[in-house]
Amino acid sequence: MTMIPLPEQFKLAQYRLTLKALEPLHLPEFKGSALRGGFGHTFKRLVCAQPDACDKACRLNNRCPYGYIFETSPPADSEVLRNFREVPRAFVIQPASDRRTEIAAGEQLVFHLTLVGQGIQYLPYFIAVFRELGYQGFGRSRGRYRLQTVEAVSAIDRNVEPIYQADDDAIHNASFPLTGLDIEAYARQWSGDRLRLNFVTPTRLKHRGRWIEDGPPFEVLVKTLLGRVSSLSYFHCGQLFEADFRGLIDRAATVAIEASDTRWQDWSRFSGRQKRRIEMGGLAGCVTYAGDVAPYLPLLALGQFIHVGKGTVFGNGQYRINA
Repeated sequence: MTMIPLPEQFKLAQYRLTLKALEPLHLPEFKGSALRGGFGHTFKRLVCAQPDACDKACRLNNRCPYGYIFETSPPADSEVLRNFREVPRAFVIQPASDRRTEIAAGEQLVFHLTLVGQGIQYLPYFIAVFRELGYQGFGRSRGRYRLQTVEAVSAIDRNVEPIYQADDDAIHNASFPLTGLDIEAYARQWSGDRLRLNFVTPTRLKHRGRWIEDGPPFEVLVKTLLGRVSSLSYFHCGQLFEADFRGLIDRAATVAIEASDTRWQDWSRFSGRQKRRIEMGGLAGCVTYAGDVAPYLPLLALGQFIHVGKGTVFGNGQYRINA
């Protein structure tokens, strides 16, 4: 079986944002929730022309920058997910891996942002919003920060180009977009019948109505990735991902877990919209798969950048391939 071809029009770009604390920042260990929450509230305040009318949901839907980025909904004529109120967002916030809960004034906080397809053209909004969030402060203490730099980062070879620097306050056009074909070529570096994945952040995968607390089984990982790539490709890249999904999942079931050192990692966030804490825990750790993994390498390589499972916009579901 040959490698699964990815949608040729699939495109993503990664960026690195550096914040410099002007006051102490008190943040949770998993900082993606604070970054995403602060971003969402500030974004709506900056761009929404009728915040009262759009209190529960953006009335302009995908025609509004906030509606498209933060409350993406399927068009009425959508070929897939027509019955879903929302679809996967075109961005992933990948927070710093450190567990600092207090960042002193003068210290830096670095995180990455991945934008998919049409979402790439909205980068100036992300820069403006994170800059404004620094003025108003965020985190438990509402500490202020300065958006120091924004850089385009090549997700494969780690080349870097400056986009924004606080000193000149200008936004320069730079990016290293990756296409489906680029990722297929990137995936050829791995081979053999064994593959080791390291789940870096809590990964929430559901199977038969239950959260998977160890493993995860290879077919569950493949099924979830196929669904995520398909949705992102259709709604944000304009291309239907056509493949034998059932056959791919059935063949993935023949790949066994050779070794697993995973554990459940608890964390929760407070939802301002729902006024309650929401559990966001998931499995983390390393797992080694043995079997015919080669056909799935492009899919798994792409998953490193877009994450997998629930809560990806907060940074959940990040993993690395360690072949």
